[in-house]
Amino acid sequence: MKEVLIMARAVNVNFKLDADVKKSMEQACSDMGLSMSAAFTIFAKKVGREKRIPFEVSVDPFYSDSNIRYLERKKREIDEGRTHFAEHDLIEMDD
Repeated sequence: MKEVLIMARAVNVNFKLDADVKKSMEQACSDMGLSMSAAFTIFAKKVGREKRIPFEVSVDPFYSDSNIRYLERKKREIDEGRTHFAEHDLIEMDD
């Protein structure tokens, strides 16, 4: 019986990526013996198979609109000399 291999037709996908993110990903892929193309293919196949992003995606509250407005307001207050700083003890945080 003759075995037939069907090769999927490859297509190009273009998108922009921050230069530092690209460099970091290239290094990580290289360390794993993968090309970026292979890594993106693995990701795409997993998304297609599972119909979900294969990791948790969440919003970092630091970058919320309300926090950005708060930080901008505090920066203006500092620039205008309206903010007073005081020393305090460090707060230990549990991980």
